Amino acid sequence: MRIVQKIRRSFLLRLPSYLPNCSVRGLFGQVNFTVMMTSGDNINRDGGSVGALVQKDTSSEEQVVIVEKLKSVSMLTLNRPKVLNSINLPLVSRVAELYEEWEKDEHVKCILTKGAGRVFSAGGDLRMFYSIGKRDESWKEVVYKKYWLDYHIHTFKKPIVAFWHGLVMGGGAGLTVACKFRIATEKTIFSLPEAAIGYHTDCAASYYLPRLKGHFGTYLAITGARLTGAEVFVSGLATHFVPSQSLLDVEKRLVALDTGDVNAIKSTIDEFSIIPELDQQSVLNRLDLVEKIFSKDSIEEITAVLLAEMEDAHDEWLKDAAKALKRSSPLGLKQTFRSVSEGRNRTLADCLRVEYRVTLNALRATISNDFYEGMRATVIEKDNSPTWNPATLPEVTSEKLDLVFQPFKEEDELQLPAEGKIPRWGGKYEHSQIR
Repeated sequence: MRIVQKIRRSFLLRLPSYLPNCSVRGLFGQVNFTVMMTSGDNINRDGGSVGALVQKDTSSEEQVVIVEKLKSVSMLTLNRPKVLNSINLPLVSRVAELYEEWEKDEHVKCILTKGAGRVFSAGGDLRMFYSIGKRDESWKEVVYKKYWLDYHIHTFKKPIVAFWHGLVMGGGAGLTVACKFRIATEKTIFSLPEAAIGYHTDCAASYYLPRLKGHFGTYLAITGARLTGAEVFVSGLATHFVPSQSLLDVEKRLVALDTGDVNAIKSTIDEFSIIPELDQQSVLNRLDLVEKIFSKDSIEEITAVLLAEMEDAHDEWLKDAAKALKRSSPLGLKQTFRSVSEGRNRTLADCLRVEYRVTLNALRATISNDFYEGMRATVIEKDNSPTWNPATLPEVTSEKLDLVFQPFKEEDELQLPAEGKIPRWGGKYEHSQIR
């Protein structure tokens, strides 16, 4: 246990302020809702029923978000369990509306967020993006709104508690990685697999990944490695580790607590939190090797060092990392590596603006069809046999990458209130010139 605590402390010393460690110090249309009373409205301060006012979607067959108002606590549940709570336009639009409403509402002190079913969120709805394809750019709205929302979550002015139960992937991580409290369980699986399908780690990943210790974030970005709940906690991505059987109790206690005081919230979650044991084969027991390999200045160098290490050591972790790089899109690897590397010296707003450009260029197939090929091979036809173009790393030249990263005209950029030029909740897609 002392070893786990020591590893965790080494990560926590490098965590950015928007990823607070509370164990130390701390995506088409308008969605209309009605209010329905459910059974069990009374809240018992000793941990009784958490039934409440539930706002239900009456304009769509799919109620993408469930809202429960519990005293001064608002609970948001992503409600697309049949598609692993993947993010589509109705979902991201409603979440953005709610967060703006709650930040402005003095009666709302704390927000709890979780996913319906067995997962939190598997990220963006790839089937939606693939079905629209290149015939038009109607996907632009959800992309814009998601990154705009991510900025506001990172800078939200009230405590949010995220329950990271089950899958937490890609854009799903982006919805919550900046929450004040992030609770992992033994069933948590955290992954950013975008590079493998010709895309890039987005939703502010180019900001928070390079701010993890050393180059562990680079490792996560280009290998798409899956972290267990214990690893998510020890790495500092999660602030707490709570056994899954205790999650409902945590939820009840936080509702009964009825406060936005971060110290009181932290103390309450601490009562249920434990220090998990890392598996002997965990990557977190190989941090020196991670740094030796993934601190290099290019994907080519990283690959060369990785292969050299494989010759000297018979380690399954090295083989898994090498396999991940070999099967991934060369373009996906290079644009992800560049994004994360340059993100070390960018502000949150600048990271999101760059990610927005890269995403639109991926969907426009500006230099390659790889993102669509990746979606086809993994989600649509599921043959897992993509044909990448460019096919090799050397073919992905700096000139090609520059086309993906180059700035848009000012009116086509993601509009964020970072520099004080627009109001806190200004810059909405509906008010932009992008459409």
